[in-house]
Amino acid sequence: MSTFALIHGAGDSGWYWHLVAAELRSRGHAVVAPDLPADDDASTLDDYADAVLQAVGDRRDLAVVGQSFGAFTAPLVAARRPVSSLVLVAGMVPAPGEPPDHWWSSTGYAEAVRRQAGRTGSDDPYVAFYHDVPRALADEAMGRERAHPSPAASAQPWPLDAWPAVPTRFVLCTEDRFLPPDFLRRLVQERIGVVPEEIAAGHCVALSRPVELADMLDTRGPAAGRAAAVR
Repeated sequence: MSTFALIHGAGDSGWYWHLVAAELRSRGHAVVAPDLPADDDASTLDDYADAVLQAVGDRRDLAVVGQSFGAFTAPLVAARRPVSSLVLVAGMVPAPGEPPDHWWSSTGYAEAVRRQAGRTGSDDPYVAFYHDVPRALADEAMGRERAHPSPAASAQPWPLDAWPAVPTRFVLCTEDRFLPPDFLRRLVQERIGVVPEEIAAGHCVALSRPVELADMLDTRGPAAGRAAAVR
């Protein structure tokens, strides 16, 4: 069985992953989904990686999964200890030395949103992030918002010189209204040379399609996973 380290995105907490975590545990996997530091203006990307590593402890066969802004943290974890795989889910793929604050301009995000006007760029979180999430779950998610990442982390140049030499996958959400799908297809190919795996979901896929996302993360497949959990 694997240990999945699930890393949340901006404004979120480990709760974001609770439905996926339950599904993975039902298949016999271990899961850690820590709350990364929030409400601390001095926290850095390295502090976020430290929090994940502390939560993981000495567990082995580690699969690291980063959602959205979590893509800045997940590779730092993969670079600091052995992992079996690195998966980005609707991830903001960083480049060496690139501060998160600069990601928007250096990737051409604004132009991508303009091209897909009508689907992206809304200021309403129920439209941009939670359009396919059950309303009660969306309300709870918004009620749990935290001040993450910090100004220090957002201004910090991404500290790796190159992408970690580990098997890397990217899960692209084809109904994402925050990070346009065509924009991400290009960025993922340019920055990490990966062809994304696609799922029909919005940006918050762990809340809208948790079972389907767990199927993608558990590479043994749902049937094999559940059978192993029963034995």
